[in-house]
Amino acid sequence: MKTALALAAVGALHAAPAALFLPPLRPPGLAGRGDPGHVALTFDDGPNPLSTPHFLRALEVRGVRATFFLLGEQVARAPWLAGEIAAAGHEVAVHGWAHQCLLRHGPRRAYDDFARACDVIEDAAGYRPQWIRAPYGVFSTGSLVAARRLGLTPVLWTCWGFDWTSRATPESVLRTVFKDLNGGGTVLLHDSDHAAALGSWRATLSALGPLLDECGRRGLRVGPLADHAVARAG
Repeated sequence: MKTALALAAVGALHAAPAALFLPPLRPPGLAGRGDPGHVALTFDDGPNPLSTPHFLRALEVRGVRATFFLLGEQVARAPWLAGEIAAAGHEVAVHGWAHQCLLRHGPRRAYDDFARACDVIEDAAGYRPQWIRAPYGVFSTGSLVAARRLGLTPVLWTCWGFDWTSRATPESVLRTVFKDLNGGGTVLLHDSDHAAALGSWRATLSALGPLLDECGRRGLRVGPLADHAVARAG
């Protein structure tokens, strides 16, 4: 009985940070709260040679930079594309090696996963990433410890486009983002359908221009987390 209780306690401790997925429980730093006159624009699940270049072109036309949370295995398949993201002035960050829930990873596996992703991203982009976002937005205790050991700052988001489903449309993406969009917030979108419905990125791409227009109308600057004044890990 004592052994079972001890195992349950260990399991609860391991999974406890997963509750931070719920927006009301996120501290400002983890939520990506920053400069109230700025919005951090972030993309997950790339790079994808079929979709990411479209986002890079759209952002170049608008003169906007963003933060791309990259999967290590995707970078390994297209290192040149991760290099193009960085060369265009965007910020690269870590989304893990593969798109797997970190609750399935113990501390050692989480560390190895993050370190491997950091190495391949650094090799491709030319610098060490500083931010990490867990797949599905679900951190574990072990993964947070691993991130700290690697000098990575965990960050989630304040609003998202719910843009990974087959039902997503440009209108639905915008409607969902605008519901919670405020100055100082961090927007989560996806430049890839790697872990989403096939072709879902097209709705996101079509929503990108109107999203930037709305931020402009509100007097909000848009850029990467590096320009967002979010508290960073020491």
